[in-house]
Formats: sequence, C-alpha cells, structure tokens
Amino acid sequence: MALFFILAWAANIAALAVADWLFSGVSIDGWGPLLIGAAVLAIANTIVKPILTLLTLPLVIITLGLAYFAINVLMLALAEWIAPDFSIDGFWTYVGATIVVSIVNWALHGLFGLREGSKAPRYAA
Repeated sequence: MALFFILAWAANIAALAVADWLFSGVSIDGWGPLLIGAAVLAIANTIVKPILTLLTLPLVIITLGLAYFAINVLMLALAEWIAPDFSIDGFWTYVGATIVVSIVNWALHGLFGLREGSKAPRYAA
C-alpha cells in the first residue's frame, strides 16, 4: 500500500512538472512546492475525489462526465491552494493543466501497473 502512494506521488510530481513546463500560467517555484503540490494531489485524488464523485454522481451522469472533469479541476485547485509558491493563472490554464496532469497520470499509472485491469505487474507492499 505504501508503494502505491509513493508511485502515485511520483506520477503527480512528473505530471505537475510537465504542466509547469508546458504552460506559462502554471508557476511552481522550486522542488518544495512541487513535492507538496504532488503530495496534496495524490492525497486528494485518493480520499477527497471519490467522495466528491459519489456525492455528485447524478450530476456526473447528467453532464456525461463533464462534472467529473470539474472535480479534477477542483483537485488541482486544492493542490495549488495548499502548496506554497505554486500558482495557476486563468480558467483555461486550469483546464489545460488538468488535461495534461490527467494524461501524464494515466500513462504513468499504466506504466507502474497501478490501474485496475492493467497488464503491467502490480507492485505489492
């Protein structure tokens, strides 16, 4: 279980670094904010996101998943709010950064074998 969180944290570090590199509106100043932001994102995606998804499930279904994307934006906003020296400027930067973070996380979770149904070997802790 601990290895899962470490790998999820590493995936979030890479995802936030890519978003910082791609978008001028994303500013992560140094390793400390990157590590804190990735940790907050990993914890939020593990604990807060499933609860919000369950509470908003009818809205997610009615909007054909658009509300689920909004939840992903909220998780990124939470990480930005908690981590020092981490800022995202503008609505469209949030949208783009959320897409990039989601794609990088999806790819790395598949590589690490963290996704359900993944062909890659699962790492046991």
